[in-house]
Amino acid sequence: MEERIVMMLPQLNEMQKRLFLASEALVYGRGGIAEVIRISGVSRNTIKRGMAELKSGKVYSGKVRNSGGGRNLVENNYPKITEEIRKLIDGTTYGDPERVLSYTTESFRKIANELNKKGIKVGYVTIGEILESMGYSKQSNQKMLQVGESHPNRNEQFEHINNTAAAYLKAGIPVISVDTKKKENIGNFKSSGKEYRRKKAPRKVFDHDFPIEELGKIAPYGVYNLNHNIGFVNIGTSHDTAEFAVESISRWWENVGKHTFTACNKIYINCDSGGSNGCRLRMWKYQLQEFATRTGLEVEVSHFPPGTSKWNKIEHRLFCYISKNWQGKPLVDVQTAIDLIGSTRTTTGLEVICVRDDTKYQLAKKVSDEEFETIQVIKIPPFESWNYKILPL
Repeated sequence: MEERIVMMLPQLNEMQKRLFLASEALVYGRGGIAEVIRISGVSRNTIKRGMAELKSGKVYSGKVRNSGGGRNLVENNYPKITEEIRKLIDGTTYGDPERVLSYTTESFRKIANELNKKGIKVGYVTIGEILESMGYSKQSNQKMLQVGESHPNRNEQFEHINNTAAAYLKAGIPVISVDTKKKENIGNFKSSGKEYRRKKAPRKVFDHDFPIEELGKIAPYGVYNLNHNIGFVNIGTSHDTAEFAVESISRWWENVGKHTFTACNKIYINCDSGGSNGCRLRMWKYQLQEFATRTGLEVEVSHFPPGTSKWNKIEHRLFCYISKNWQGKPLVDVQTAIDLIGSTRTTTGLEVICVRDDTKYQLAKKVSDEEFETIQVIKIPPFESWNYKILPL
């Protein structure tokens, strides 16, 4: 009997267990109930209930519990609980009402406490389940709102970039998204995020965030290749200038691009309208001319409208994963930053190559009118300040 009970119990549902154990106790005879309790660990009441059900001769239809059995749903006890929850979070709900998912800043425990004050006894776990069924989820801030008025040609420029990139990708021409990631202090400074460590053994870091002059800062300039989901980061230890930006693109081409796109004589660059690759920077265009002449490439450039940098592919296909990979890890030296960036991988196949650039770049370096006139630029309508080609000399 012990072997049968041990083998059968894991295969049975609640009702089947009750009836099976009751039948074993009946067959055993005197002392059967005590023996079954010893083997199975169930209560005496459960076995006696099973015996009564067997003796009644009732045929079961497959339902485990009788109608009304089990714990009552909180909605049955408090039919207006959903409405009460909605009232509590109405003033704390954010987001676009047209979106499927909404979210709230109130914690489940706070909501449960407020409901308890109203006589609705409900746990915070149940609150979470109800909120999920209502279409709410907990979310962090998202930088998507532009300060001030949107540029009137914003959507048209987006369409131009998308259409041009799609055509270049289809033709096998390299399409790259470029930008400079936020500068980072080098040293044993606190890094946002958390890492797994033994309990009560957090990593010790400086108690201030003031930069250390002798260690300096780094400026990671990224190049993300849309064709092959490959990232390239040039770690600058000097200033973030237009020369540095184009040098980073040049290093990508020499290390990756020309070996991957052996038969190409064109390249398409997407970038922001400001910073070291701004659409109004004479040095940016002059350096691109130098790059085009040196490589023989026809360089086409499209800038994202002002205030729309978060739509640049490099932001959410490369930089976000780099930030996640080094979260909680201080950048104690430049090599640590290079190792962390170079080890960034994703399940979608992203690979990242990282190199160091110790060149000293001069701030506010000027391009003379004579030098600027040598640039072989072809403006692309209708938004000529954002779209242009630079031809090799």
